Amino acid sequence: MAKRKRTLKSNRTKKKARRSNIDPAAGERLGKAIIGIVVAGLLLAGIGFVALGAYRSAVNSSFFDLKAVNVVGTDRSSADDIKKIVLVSSEKTGVWESDIAGIRQKIETLPFVKTASVSVALPSGIRVEVVERVPVAIVRLENGDQLVDDTGMFLAPVTKAEPELPFAMRGWDRSKSANALDDNLARLKLYRKMVEDWKDFGLATRVKEVNLANLREPNAVIEDSGRPINVFLAKDNLANGLKAALEAVAGKGEKVQAVNAAGIYPILEYLNN
Repeated sequence: MAKRKRTLKSNRTKKKARRSNIDPAAGERLGKAIIGIVVAGLLLAGIGFVALGAYRSAVNSSFFDLKAVNVVGTDRSSADDIKKIVLVSSEKTGVWESDIAGIRQKIETLPFVKTASVSVALPSGIRVEVVERVPVAIVRLENGDQLVDDTGMFLAPVTKAEPELPFAMRGWDRSKSANALDDNLARLKLYRKMVEDWKDFGLATRVKEVNLANLREPNAVIEDSGRPINVFLAKDNLANGLKAALEAVAGKGEKVQAVNAAGIYPILEYLNN
């Protein structure tokens, strides 16, 4: 029993010794550090709240209202239509919060726009740079002539003379068949070769239209003595074949129905009297 009392007394002595080893200054420093952290956190929260309020106030002020839309790169596209898209999309949000991606997507739905780059010009402007689709052919359809780009996409009806596209193409495949797109792209390639070759020889203006329904037997329609005449050509001899056909029918248009210029010499097919 005496031994147990001595043990309890010894334990109480050790606990007192440990409590006496704690530095009061260290505890005070720890308390001050905790208070400092709490105060700093409150200050940061206050600053953030003030900054957020200032941001919202600035965004909602007239400082960022859209005042200028700069559109570059348009030739066939309507700059006014592009500006309208930007204005409608940004009149409520202002420049700072404009939906740039959404504006770009809307602009790229316009007929001649291939790609558009939209950027903010702070504080009150938006700039739009356009890359346009370029017509490479005129396709003649039942409902009128259409401009087509190099991918076979229809762009717009033909409303005026196109100096770079002096004649129209017939024979476009409007079906949904597996080969239609490939065949139409081949027609575009042949059409462009015809335009290039015949311009070099000064013959393009003599052609009224071409028919490329049969890619193996392309033909052109020329005019002589007020009458249209079909000229059948070889794909590898377009310029010389057309030149020979024009020379062969010169002044004979009233009698000639067609010319086969796919061989070495043109062969005239005369009208039946």
